Amino acid sequence: MRKNKKINKPEKFYVKALSKKNGILFLVVLLIFILLTGRLGYIQFVKGAEYKRAAYMNQTINKIISPKRGIIYDSTGKVLATSADVDTITINPGSITYKDGKDVEPEKLANAFVDIFGLDYQTVLDKINSSSSVETIVRKVEQDKVSLLETWLDENNVTSGVNIDDDVKRYYPHGTLASQLIGFCGDDNTGLEGLENEWDDVLTGTPGKIITSSNVIREEIPDENQTYIAPENGNNLVLSIDVRIQSILEKYLEQAVIENECTRGGNAIAMNPNTGDILGMATYPYYDLNTPFKPATEDLKEIWDTLSSSEQTEQMQSLWRNRAVTDGYEPGSTFKLITSSIALEENLVEPDTEKDFICTGSETVYDYEIECWRSYNPHGEQSLRDALENSCNPAFIQLANRIGPKLFFKYFDAYGLLDRTGVALPGETSGYFFEGGEEGIGAVELATMSFGQRFLISPLQMLTAVCAIANDGVLMQPRIVKQIINADNGSVTNIEPKEVRQVISKETAETMQDLMKSVTQDGTGRNAKVAGYSIGGKTGTSEPSPGREEDGYTSSYVAIAPTSNAQIALLVILYDAQGENGHQGGTIVGPVVAQILSELLPYLGIASTEEAEEENTDAIVLPDLTNKTVAEAKRILEGQNLDAEITIEGNENESVVVNQVPKPGVSLEEGGIVYLYTAENTVSVSTTVPDLKGMSLSQAKNALKAQNLNINYTGSGVVISQDEVAGSQIESGSIINVILQEEGVDTY
Repeated sequence: MRKNKKINKPEKFYVKALSKKNGILFLVVLLIFILLTGRLGYIQFVKGAEYKRAAYMNQTINKIISPKRGIIYDSTGKVLATSADVDTITINPGSITYKDGKDVEPEKLANAFVDIFGLDYQTVLDKINSSSSVETIVRKVEQDKVSLLETWLDENNVTSGVNIDDDVKRYYPHGTLASQLIGFCGDDNTGLEGLENEWDDVLTGTPGKIITSSNVIREEIPDENQTYIAPENGNNLVLSIDVRIQSILEKYLEQAVIENECTRGGNAIAMNPNTGDILGMATYPYYDLNTPFKPATEDLKEIWDTLSSSEQTEQMQSLWRNRAVTDGYEPGSTFKLITSSIALEENLVEPDTEKDFICTGSETVYDYEIECWRSYNPHGEQSLRDALENSCNPAFIQLANRIGPKLFFKYFDAYGLLDRTGVALPGETSGYFFEGGEEGIGAVELATMSFGQRFLISPLQMLTAVCAIANDGVLMQPRIVKQIINADNGSVTNIEPKEVRQVISKETAETMQDLMKSVTQDGTGRNAKVAGYSIGGKTGTSEPSPGREEDGYTSSYVAIAPTSNAQIALLVILYDAQGENGHQGGTIVGPVVAQILSELLPYLGIASTEEAEEENTDAIVLPDLTNKTVAEAKRILEGQNLDAEITIEGNENESVVVNQVPKPGVSLEEGGIVYLYTAENTVSVSTTVPDLKGMSLSQAKNALKAQNLNINYTGSGVVISQDEVAGSQIESGSIINVILQEEGVDTY
């Protein structure tokens, strides 16, 4: 028995050891169980909500639906800015796979993007190989490009990692038209300049979204629980400007800047004095709203590649600025209208008192000798009417001494020259006169202020003040937006014209209107005459301030038409004219005003009320020759002493006229040229416009006839302006409108 005990002793020890190990194992398992239970409890109760959200986000797709930005219309309903549906292409690097789950070769995909979208290969390849979760390949692409990409992805069995998201793109149908006024948007459809910037909150709208389920490769799964939140589109704007008026302003402003070699460009603004509506606002040089970071004018295109990156940026930022609103300028002698109105309102002067002022060629103010522009031939004794017609600085210095600083500043405030006008455009400047206000005005400042120099106001402030004179003394706030239209329900919010205050009496305003008419009829402003219409105006020529000689002269003209019950006010400014015609406002800007008004007044439906002194007396109204045989059309023209020009293939008795230049209804002189086109010959013939400046009427007629062009003229003497730029190409048979003026007439 003792022996058996010896045998069983190790077994007992083994059982005890095993039991001890099992206990430890149990404790370990129990500990692990407790830890796992604690972890699960932590995950479920502490982090449960967070992980639930993460799982939900991983299993759902949240797609943003961009709203359409509001449309901008002109006053006649023409679209100036609109948005179209496009797409933006993004990728998820590292997750771009084929249908079988294999990764797509980066080089292959990069080449596809380059071929379809014309992108830089290395830039695209770097994005595909990046460690980012998402990379944008190209923004705002049209459907034809997207279709090509979708076809490529389908043909190459690419199922994930390339995203095509809905987006919208801003379009400007008229390109450069009103570019500084309208402005443009960035890639995110946020307004950056002009009206797009100022009215961004109104135009933008609110994004919508779609929330739906997705699988492991982020494909949408049809789900009855899909959530759709519709976007709220931006509101539409209806402006006060008219595309036709804006086009006329830009056409003649560009021509004037180029012909007069104006190194700093120019401005033109047209307003309705009765409502404050801005009918057109032009700045030259312009830029293309669809490509706002590239030059649009030929002179800038020529030097663009020679500029550094910073110089290019500086040039474009300068082009974007609406200088009619953001920049101050010295108005020069156009401001004599304001000075005159103050003196008349305060009974300090009468319009026709003889010998009220004396011009000896200059005026001495302390130690300064301020010359009259005609110091070589002084104006002598003058009434206020004479002084305005002659644009005589000494007379207005004498008038300013009667007014004094206190009254001047009272009316500066009344005319709105000390504050912003309140026009709904960004970056508007206010007038800057002198440090310390009226207390800072000494004798010299008072003198120069009387004729519009050594202080700054914006072009819009100047024209708004003149509109008050044209509107029987009532100042209106400039209006650029007339209506806000809800794009989703069509409701309309009208922005009514806003009367600011009565600045001068109706009687004073009527006197000023008559004085302005005298300036255009008999004074330095006569180059702005328009046959058959009563035009009131004032010229302006301001020299650069000391220390800023590089700015050059500022040449301007302000006009109202008709003189009584004016329906339009116009201001045209040219900066630093270097051309051979000099820099006098009456000489180089007056004809531009005449050209603009000669088109605007008939367009606005303003009837001619005065007999034209000089116009074509033998004018022939051109009939409609379309749908007639060539033979019949030629007989009609011969019967009216007009010449027909046509090149046809076929029988004149069978070929039918489908087009004619000029168009029916225009007036031609005897011997005028008419080009006829048939279905067999529709290619128009072009010719070069000759330079008619300085020619007599007979010389101009001969020069145009030699180029197969027709003439329409007003005035007498020599040609001072033409409506088509010399050297430009135009259809043969077209009419060139010219204005003539007697030589030796003062037009300062």
